[in-house]
Amino acid sequence: MDSLFSKPPVLGFAAFSGTGKTTLLEALLPMLQEHNLRVGVIKHSHHDFEVDHAGKDSFRLRKAGAQQMLIASSLRTAVIEEQCPPREPRLEPLLLKLERSKLDLILVEGFRHERFPKIELHRRAQGKPFLHRQDDSIIALASDQPLTGTGLPQLDLNQPRQILRFILDFIDTARTGAPE
Repeated sequence: MDSLFSKPPVLGFAAFSGTGKTTLLEALLPMLQEHNLRVGVIKHSHHDFEVDHAGKDSFRLRKAGAQQMLIASSLRTAVIEEQCPPREPRLEPLLLKLERSKLDLILVEGFRHERFPKIELHRRAQGKPFLHRQDDSIIALASDQPLTGTGLPQLDLNQPRQILRFILDFIDTARTGAPE
């Protein structure tokens, strides 16, 4: 695997909207922190969004024409970059923007059409098709009900500690280079 996806390891969560990707990440991040892991997150959004707000200096400067806006304080740093012309983001350039030496793991929400290790999340009630049937980079399936007909490791979507265990094993495999 390309070192861009292995040092630190990159693991995605792929699912249709409304499956609970963000909710699962909210549960997993404190658990990963309990294991003293430094985790970066990249999230794909299909919507326009603002991280600064009208009236704030950073917002005013960006609206005045800054293509890139960096705001920093003693607590955090944020970089806002305008996409001109608008275009769908690609994962690889975003990975390069992170300070990877300060991370033990990068979790990715979305980017389901790109090839990198991912856990598929599936809720039967949504009636959506499985993603792993068209994506061999999916390495596990987390569902709210047991499934048949797949050779992938199956995880209970409603048991974040079980998914945590899978992630910890994934990190160990990435560190040691042992086959999955």
